[in-house]
Amino acid sequence: MEQGLDLRGLACPLPILRTKKAIDQLAAGDVLVVTATDPGAVADFKAWTDRTGHILLSSEAHGGEFHFRIQKRP
Repeated sequence: MEQGLDLRGLACPLPILRTKKAIDQLAAGDVLVVTATDPGAVADFKAWTDRTGHILLSSEAHGGEFHFRIQKRP
């Protein structure tokens, strides 16, 4: 299952905090699709997934927005 999370306009640390809250609600293996505008989110999501064991499936930038696909750890 995929779920979307719109974090546009939020600055650190809110994108990570809201992502953690959303991913906690998902089942193992589900994917959270995140949209953010904070340029720091790129490094933050990489570090957070490395630390938590969740899987950063993709990280892309498009027109000032950053799109992430994060799979909840099994």
